[in-house]
Amino acid sequence: HYWISGEVGIPASKKLGIPLIHTMHTMAKVKNLNLAEGESPEPGSRVRGEMEVVESAQGLIANTDAEAASLVSLYSACPDLVHVVTPGVDLYTFTAGQGRAHAREQLHIPAGAHVITFVGRIQPHKGPDLLIRATAEMLSHSPHLRSKLIVFVIGGVSGAGTAEVEKLKEMVKWSGISDVVRFMPPMSRNELPDWYRAADLVCVPSYSESFGLVALESQACGTPVVATAVGGLRTAVADGISGVLVDGHDPRAWSSVLARLLAEPQRRVLLSMGAIEHASHFGWDATARGTLDVYDRVLSESAKIRATYGR
Repeated sequence: HYWISGEVGIPASKKLGIPLIHTMHTMAKVKNLNLAEGESPEPGSRVRGEMEVVESAQGLIANTDAEAASLVSLYSACPDLVHVVTPGVDLYTFTAGQGRAHAREQLHIPAGAHVITFVGRIQPHKGPDLLIRATAEMLSHSPHLRSKLIVFVIGGVSGAGTAEVEKLKEMVKWSGISDVVRFMPPMSRNELPDWYRAADLVCVPSYSESFGLVALESQACGTPVVATAVGGLRTAVADGISGVLVDGHDPRAWSSVLARLLAEPQRRVLLSMGAIEHASHFGWDATARGTLDVYDRVLSESAKIRATYGR
């Protein structure tokens, strides 16, 4: 949850005399350390709100070890109150299904195309512009790829207005790759699996991610992921096994990784197998069990405190 939910939980916890357990959904201080170029920092009011939640909660759930470390180092959380439970993916919806060929047939995508897909909100910290720059860079060095390459950008605006989407479309235009990049509207969870399956690669070029469910959904569908080596993506993607993690946001580095993977179909097959195996460890059942375990521990500790101190 965002900190706003936690702030509502603080008075409720006190009034009802029950412990507050909060699961962070991104953190302002982490985002502010990893801003995209031109991106505005998170406001001080959010930072103060998050600090208050951390100070008030009897239990904090982090998505990954990295996020747990950030809670301790950036928010001075008590290490004993921080528990790691990785998010899960619906492994009954996000599956390999009938494979890539069938998905492409359903979506009218050429069977022999090289397909790279981005899924997410169109906002700077998700890095869709990096994929555009990397695509332009790749085609400048490997023009023979142009006739087969399709880059799907699936997603909509974040908040009010369409400025970011229009800016991205303008970048595509002046980069000379309008024939390659196709903008698609946001998809429902029932539509997304085929779009993941149809892709050769799914890109997650974020500047920060508390976890990266898009990466996990893609892998569950059998599609390798190329992602930035930041935050929870280091957990969501098994580097060299289910995808490739890229250090930094240099379009040339991303271009090199993408071109190399497109040129190595056998490696993509191995990564696809690794992706399905890796994602299988992140089902909702495991997340539910982990969350319930934290609840049980916090409630047990709270009961001991009440028994000892009478409150």
